[in-house]
Amino acid sequence: MKKILFILLAEFIGISSYGQIIDNTDIKQGEKLIEAYFTPMAESFGAGLNNGWYNTAKPHSLGGFDLTFTVNTVIIPSSAKTFNIKDAGGNIFTSTETEASTIFGSADETEIDYYHDGIKVTDFDMPGGFKTPVMPLPMIQAGIGLIKNTAIDIRYMPMLNVGKSGDKSIKVNLFGVGLKHDILQWIPAIGDAIPMSLSLQGGYTTLNTELKIYEQEVSLNTKATTINLVASKRLLMFTGYAGIGYNSSTTSFSADADFELSGIKFEEKVQMDFESKNNLRANVGFRFNITLVTIQADYTFSEYPTATLGLGVSLR
Repeated sequence: MKKILFILLAEFIGISSYGQIIDNTDIKQGEKLIEAYFTPMAESFGAGLNNGWYNTAKPHSLGGFDLTFTVNTVIIPSSAKTFNIKDAGGNIFTSTETEASTIFGSADETEIDYYHDGIKVTDFDMPGGFKTPVMPLPMIQAGIGLIKNTAIDIRYMPMLNVGKSGDKSIKVNLFGVGLKHDILQWIPAIGDAIPMSLSLQGGYTTLNTELKIYEQEVSLNTKATTINLVASKRLLMFTGYAGIGYNSSTTSFSADADFELSGIKFEEKVQMDFESKNNLRANVGFRFNITLVTIQADYTFSEYPTATLGLGVSLR
């Protein structure tokens, strides 16, 4: 089997440490190729992690609580399924093909040629993708009411396998914390006049991803932050809600590779940080209450649209 890119980069690092010269430009260009392949996953995870935080703008009263299971399903746009090889690889990593699959694209591999100082050194395969239109992120979230119309939320998901295609697989786990605070209590003149709830909500989630691609272990760590203004109105058992906000996410990448050079065994690690992603978001949804049971559904409008479904129990 041919090498894949992050093993080749690890060999660059090993060769450099062994005393041979490898142009740092080649390594940086290779990192751009890796980033182009994995960025859609990083951005979709960022979008998914920043959803599902609320199904009403009204915080729990003191001691009130909820326990909710949600699935945030990120819809992968067609533009995130391929990347331009020339833009990512420059004149160092080239191909007879114009585009290659991202991790969400087709399963087809793409042969890439590596050139140093205009001379072809080797070729390798960019792996194909999972060929999936969506990325689901399930999680369990618990909230409890505090003083001053404030509620705290904790979310968690143990390590789960959320995707598999051939010899590629994705496992993820996550942890997050959020706060929701009623802002109309501080402006009673407006609060008394407006027949709805209005809160400021914020959340932070960290997600660890373990991928296996051609027996190669790859790790991604995504940190996502969101701040939202949320409004809701309840009529009998039905609550409609909407929010506008700001999302931010960062992702780091690491991969281990073992190889042998001139009889010496190397154990190298490729590590890099992807460009941070910041964008605006808006969503609308509803919650339906049957005694203590809640059913929620909402849709978020953003670069990576996200549909959320949830089922839980809620008291006060």
